[in-house]
Amino acid sequence: MKVTVSVIKADVGSIGGHIAPSARLLEAVKKHVAERGKSLLIDCNVSHTGDDVAILMTHTRGEGDSQIHKLAWDAFVAGTEVAKSEGLYGAGQDLLKDAFSGNVRGMGPAVSEMEIDERPNEPFLFFAADKTDPGAYNLPLYLMFTDVMNTPGLILSPKIGKGYRFVIMDVNYTEGDRIIELNAPEQVYDIAMLLRDGERFVVESVWTRATNELAAVVATSRLHNIAGKYTGKDDPVMLVRTQMNFPATGEALAPFQIGHFVAGGMRGSHNMPLMPVRLNSGISYFDGPPVVSCAAFSMHEGRLTGPLDAFDHPFWDTVRARIAEKSMDMRKQGFFGAAMLPMAELEYTGIMERLEVLEKKFSVRAEGKKKAA
Repeated sequence: MKVTVSVIKADVGSIGGHIAPSARLLEAVKKHVAERGKSLLIDCNVSHTGDDVAILMTHTRGEGDSQIHKLAWDAFVAGTEVAKSEGLYGAGQDLLKDAFSGNVRGMGPAVSEMEIDERPNEPFLFFAADKTDPGAYNLPLYLMFTDVMNTPGLILSPKIGKGYRFVIMDVNYTEGDRIIELNAPEQVYDIAMLLRDGERFVVESVWTRATNELAAVVATSRLHNIAGKYTGKDDPVMLVRTQMNFPATGEALAPFQIGHFVAGGMRGSHNMPLMPVRLNSGISYFDGPPVVSCAAFSMHEGRLTGPLDAFDHPFWDTVRARIAEKSMDMRKQGFFGAAMLPMAELEYTGIMERLEVLEKKFSVRAEGKKKAA
């Protein structure tokens, strides 16, 4: 059976700043999807990670369907109205356009969709991140699909051992989708070279080479490319299929124990470690740290069993404690050096206005001119 799994996510309001949506906001989104989606959806799940609300839907209408996207958009509008009535911070923050125009791509919400031929048993993982951008998934995906040390299935399974094809997008290019396709393991060095720059090059999708099946897909939109200014981090979502022709669930989860440093945190302008958290967790320290949750599902004929909280295990408590220490150590550097993002990423913030004022106050010493001559 061909099934589409669509995840559409947005920040439309939060209690006490950038912490978490209210119960009424979540209920409004759930109610709208349940009532208006009866004729469109097979199944759905509404959750939040930090202050972002995610709507996961299964259906048979394919990727980019206007009615599915409008259902999610209208649900977020309903949530926004509740946010305004409750005085929540950032009401409608990620709804960057005034009216729906056929597809939410380019309108603010993050979108991750995969149309697949459903297996007799179809396990998949839904990752949702807050206070970071799509490049946060680059390293985990590299390790999941190319690294034998992380994924022994690459040498233990004949099909997995044939490798994967990475579709990588240049997210700084705004005239269209500028992509490149690279094969692992043959081009693994080229893949690594691009993925190290997570602010520009982002994995859009990963495909099996043995069977040409979609293995993983990431929301790749950047909010400042849409709004023309800083409007918050992009807080990406990702879907990863597991088992059989794909990495095992444990292999897909393992990279998140690193707590790798990603762009995000306070005002979206810092480097902080990515912390795996339980489902429906809020945000705290320094508007962070950047967090990622993982909901595990099984699916049969589009019907969902789950979610099961993949990071709700004693092992991840130890990981979280270590990442908290890393967060505090990095924050001790304040604004200096690697603790804050490079100037190219800060150009969408108020720091550029300050620089423009200071530029006019610089002068060149006479001695300096003589030396230059």
